[in-house]
Amino acid sequence: MDLCFLVALHVRGAAGQLASFGEAQLEEVFEAVSAMVQPDAEQVKRRAGHAIQRLRDQRMLARVDGQGVVRTGEFALSRLATAIVEFFLEDDVLTQESLGALTGALRVTLTDLRAAAQRATAPAAWQATVTAPLRVTITELVAAIERRQRGLDLRQEDFQAEIRGLLEADWFGALDRCQALLASTGAALRDLNDVLLRDTSELLTLLQDIQERAIEAGDADAEDAALRLCEQVDRIAAWGGARQRAWSEYFQHVHRYLRDVVRLDPTRALTQRLRDQLAGAAGPAFTLAVAAAPPIRLLRAVAPVREPVPVARPRAQREREPAPDTGVDPQAVLEARVRGALDDGAAALSEVTAAVVAEVPVAERFTMAGGVAAGVARLARPQVARERPWVPVDGMVIEDWVLPPARGGGGGER
Repeated sequence: MDLCFLVALHVRGAAGQLASFGEAQLEEVFEAVSAMVQPDAEQVKRRAGHAIQRLRDQRMLARVDGQGVVRTGEFALSRLATAIVEFFLEDDVLTQESLGALTGALRVTLTDLRAAAQRATAPAAWQATVTAPLRVTITELVAAIERRQRGLDLRQEDFQAEIRGLLEADWFGALDRCQALLASTGAALRDLNDVLLRDTSELLTLLQDIQERAIEAGDADAEDAALRLCEQVDRIAAWGGARQRAWSEYFQHVHRYLRDVVRLDPTRALTQRLRDQLAGAAGPAFTLAVAAAPPIRLLRAVAPVREPVPVARPRAQREREPAPDTGVDPQAVLEARVRGALDDGAAALSEVTAAVVAEVPVAERFTMAGGVAAGVARLARPQVARERPWVPVDGMVIEDWVLPPARGGGGGER
């Protein structure tokens, strides 16, 4: 139903030269399609609204007005919907006349473009007279050939189904008809291949001349466009050769079938009798009995297979006896350094810190500063003021404490 709706919109727009459709026009077209496809359907207007919303969700219909949701909208078929509709509606098949006309137009246009490439000097002239026609006109002509190729491929598939249907409907009577179809189609494909072989070489020569002119002029856009068109022309020529080989194989297969099966058994009596015997309906079923052939003996030296070594873990004592630790206590070393600095008459925490951290690496000084402050607080009685200054010490900034002078000339308790 949705596909028929899209086809009807496409046909209505082409017939009436309509760029967009209003909601009333969409509902009118849907009602006409529903009357033909589903005449017994009810609530057509409601179903039309659901169909329009469904096609909008699928990017088939695009709203082209700028009024938002306050007014009824204008809708147009999207590129996706147009491509789907044209696929079902187009009946373009590649024939000798259409291929000759398209390749002739390509040859004339490319000849003019080669002349324009020889005259062009400025980048603007290249863009206007060479690059733009290559991207638009030539690309459209090549796309027309490829579109007709796809139509011919679909036609060949229908043609094979037609031959199969003729043989199923009239076994021996369709023999002449099948041979005539094979001969006519084979001749048509042969003519198409001749045209492709004759024209593609000339088209490639013209495109290569344009590409060389673009390289000399330094125009990368024209060079890329000519290169892409060369690849498309090569693909068209390869398609012709591949279809010619495929049709030759199919032609030989069908002729062999007509000669070996249809002509030898015009009434299908032999075929039916063979089927019955294979199925066992007319007696014992046929079987194929074979004897097992002895294996070929190869006399060669075979190395004995070695037994793998079992995986084992070496036995060792897992538990070890505790051993005394003779290491140095870092806390005791730090406390001794702090005590030495205090005994040397340090009057502030910054002096003690500078004296202690000077003996350790730079990366450990920040951690060591906290231990120095804890040791000073434990070994001395700092004077705590309301505001304590911040003093830089070896790349750090610490809060300074004032220490009382030592009593008795050092070593005593502070």
